[in-house]
Amino acid sequence: MSEAATRPKHVGSAVRRVEDPRLLAGQGSYVADLFPADALHVAFRRSEHGHARIRGVDAAAAAALPGVIAVVTAAELDGLVRPVRATSRMANYQATATRPLAAGKVRYVGEPVVAVLAESRYIAEDGAELVEIDYDPLPDIADPEAAAQPDAPVLNPETSSNILVDRSFSRGEPEAAMAAAPHRVGGRFRFHRKAPIAMEPRACLATIERGRGALTLHSATQIPGIIRDALADALDLPGHALRVVAPDVGGGFGGKASLYAEEMVVAALARRHGRAIGWVADRMEDILSTSHGFDEIVDAELGFDADGRLLALRADILGDIGAASIYPWTAALEPVQVASFLPGPYRLASYRGHVRAVATSKAPTGPYRGVGRPISTFVMERLVDMAAHRLGLDPVELRRRNLIKAEEFPYKIGSGIIWDRSGFQECLESACATIDYAALRREQEVARAAGRWIGIGVASYAELTGIGSRISAAPGMPINTGTETADISIDSTGAVTAKFGVASHGQGLETTLTQIVADELGARLADIRIVQGDSAAVPHGTGTYASRSAVLAGGAATLSARVVRQKLVAAAAHLLEASEADIEVEEGRVRVAGTDRELTFREVARAVYSEMGRFPRDTRPDLSASETYDPYFGTTASATHIAMVEIDPGTFSVRVLRHVVAEDCGRLINPMIVDGQVHGGVAQGIGAALLEEVIYDERGQIVTANLVDYLVPTAAEIPSLEVAHVESELPATIGGYRGMGEGGTIGAPAAIANAVSDALAPLGIEIAELPVTPERLFRLIQAARTQI
Repeated sequence: MSEAATRPKHVGSAVRRVEDPRLLAGQGSYVADLFPADALHVAFRRSEHGHARIRGVDAAAAAALPGVIAVVTAAELDGLVRPVRATSRMANYQATATRPLAAGKVRYVGEPVVAVLAESRYIAEDGAELVEIDYDPLPDIADPEAAAQPDAPVLNPETSSNILVDRSFSRGEPEAAMAAAPHRVGGRFRFHRKAPIAMEPRACLATIERGRGALTLHSATQIPGIIRDALADALDLPGHALRVVAPDVGGGFGGKASLYAEEMVVAALARRHGRAIGWVADRMEDILSTSHGFDEIVDAELGFDADGRLLALRADILGDIGAASIYPWTAALEPVQVASFLPGPYRLASYRGHVRAVATSKAPTGPYRGVGRPISTFVMERLVDMAAHRLGLDPVELRRRNLIKAEEFPYKIGSGIIWDRSGFQECLESACATIDYAALRREQEVARAAGRWIGIGVASYAELTGIGSRISAAPGMPINTGTETADISIDSTGAVTAKFGVASHGQGLETTLTQIVADELGARLADIRIVQGDSAAVPHGTGTYASRSAVLAGGAATLSARVVRQKLVAAAAHLLEASEADIEVEEGRVRVAGTDRELTFREVARAVYSEMGRFPRDTRPDLSASETYDPYFGTTASATHIAMVEIDPGTFSVRVLRHVVAEDCGRLINPMIVDGQVHGGVAQGIGAALLEEVIYDERGQIVTANLVDYLVPTAAEIPSLEVAHVESELPATIGGYRGMGEGGTIGAPAAIANAVSDALAPLGIEIAELPVTPERLFRLIQAARTQI
C-alpha cells in the first residue's frame, strides 16, 4: 500500500467540532429535555444538620397534598435497592456505604432524607417542604484535625474511627537525608475545598420499557458503565434489563463521575411505580450534594544543598474527605494521590509521605479535575520557589538543575510512580521562550521601580494519563478502569458506526474519535457516527475521567478500525480481482493502485451483505470488529506554566496579566480542541487559586451554597492565554497520545501562587494557602508590616 494512502489526513488537523452545530443552535439533548409529558418528579427533603440522629419523620401533610404520589423514607426502600460500598484492597482502609436515603442519622447538610414523588416538580417541592423531620443533634465533626483524634465522635457507624485511610510512602533515607541537608524549607500548606459548578447541574430520568419492564436511566453522568454495573447489583437486575445513557452533558469536571443517591432513588421508584420518574437539581442542591474537590492540609519540608540539588522531601497529608467514601472511588482517591504525586517531575532520592483521609460532616469529596495533583503541584512548586529564594537563584534555574532529564527516563519517583519519557525540561524551556522570560523579568523590574506589585510564577508538573490495568484510578479499587473497547462496523449502506464506553461532557470526543477512525479506516468524516455515553454500546465500559479518553478510546478505535480496514481490503480485492497489497483506501473509496478501478464503501458493503453471489459461501466477510485496548501502565503528560500577576495595593485583588502553558500531550489529535481544553483548565485553575472556596462553619453548616457566595471566574478574570505544544518523544501508547484534559487545572494554581509570592517578596511573604483571596492577602500584608 502506498505511503500516500496510509498517511493520516485528519489526526493533527484542527477539524471543526462535529458536535457544535447542534450545541450552538440549542439543539443539544440534555436530561431535562427528555422528560415525557406524563413523567413523575422527585424532590428531596435534605438534612439541615451537619450531624444528627433522625428521631422521626412526619409525612402526613406532604402525603395529603393533591398531586403527591408517594413520600418515601429509607425504610420504604429496603428490599427495593441495596446500599453499595466503595471497597478497596488497600491496607488501613475503612469502607463506608452509599445509601439511597439517610437511615438512622444524617452526616452532612444536604444529605437526602426523604423523597417526595409527585405529578410535577412544583408539587414535589411543595410536598418536600411539608415534611417534618425530628432531629436529635449530635456532636459536631467539622474540623478534620479534631475529627482525626482518637477520642473524636465517630461519624459513620460502620467504622471504628473517622480515619478512613492511613497510608505511607517511602524511598531512600528521608529522615537521614533531611537531617544532613545543608538547607531546608517547609511549612503548612492549605488547599481549600472546591465545588465543580458545571453549567448543567446533576439530573436523572428513569423510564420503563413497556412489556419487557427493562429500565433505562438517562443521567448527566461521566460514567454510565460504572453506574449501570452498580445499579444492576443494587437493584438485583441483569445487565440487559438496565441501560444507563449519558446524553449531552453540560460539563462534569469529575463531579459527575460517581454514583449518587438520587440515581438510586429514581431508578428504584421507577421500577416500583412502572412510570417515568426524574429529578433535576437546582443550583443550591448541586452545590450542597454534588461531591466537592480537594480540601487538604499538607505539612511539608524540602532539603537541598548549596548548589540547589534537591536531596529529600517529607510530608504529612491530612485530607478532609467529607462524610464518607464516594462510589466507586473511595476516600483514598484525592489524599493518596496528593502523596503519590508530591515528588513531581524532579530528581529526588529520598521521600517520605504519610497520608490520612478523615471523615467530617461535610459533603463527600470525589473526583475533581486534576485529582490530587493541583495540591501536590502547589506544595512542591512552592517549596522549589522557597528553595530558590533561600539560595538567591532564579526559580527557572533551580528547576533546570532538578527536573528529570531525557536520558534518565524511565524514572521511578518516591511513591513508586514511574514516569516514561516526557518533555519535563523541554516544556520549561518552551514556556520561557514563549513568554520571553528574560524580557518579562526586566519588565517586572521597571514596574516595581514604579511602585507596582508585579510577580512572576513558574510551575512544572507531571501526571499519569491514560492509566491502564496495572494501576486503578483509585488505589486498591477492585474495578477495571484500565481498558476501553471500540466496536466499529460498516453497515450495508457503507456507513460507519463506532461505539465506545467513554462519555463526553464537553471535550469534543465525537470529533477526535471520528478523526482517528477516519484515518485508520480510510473513511470520510461525514460517513462516521460515534456512539458514546451508552452502557449498551459495548460489553464493558466505564466512562470519561482521569485524562483517559484520547489514550484508551483512541487506542481501541485504532485497533478495531485496522481490523475492519483489513476486512474491507480483502473484500474489495476479491471484487476488483486484485491483490490485497495493491488496494488503497481513502476518503470512503477503495481502488487498485495506479488504475481507475475503484469501489465506494457503499458498493463494497452492498456486495458483502446483500449480493449473496459475489463471495464464496465459506469466505463471505463481515465488516465489523470489536477490540479492547489496555495501555497497562499509561503514560506521562507534563507541562510548565508561567504566570504574571499584579496585586492592587488598595483592594488586594489579584489580576492575572499573562499566562503561558507549554505542554507535552504527545501527538495532537485536534490542536483546536487541545487548546480549548488547556484554556478551560487554566480558567478553572485561576478560580482555584484566587476565588473558589466551599466554606463550612464549625457546626458543619455550609455558608457558600449559591453563586453569590461561591465565586467562580468570569471572562473578566481570564487573560489571553498562550499555549505552546511540545512533542518531546511519542509515548508507546497506540497513536502516541497522552491525556491532557486536567493539565490546566493542575499547573495554574501553583504558578499563580508563586507569582503572588514573588510580587510580595519585598515583604517576605510566602503564600501557603489557596485561594489567595483579598482578605487573606490583607491579613498577610498587615502581619508582615507589623513585623517590619
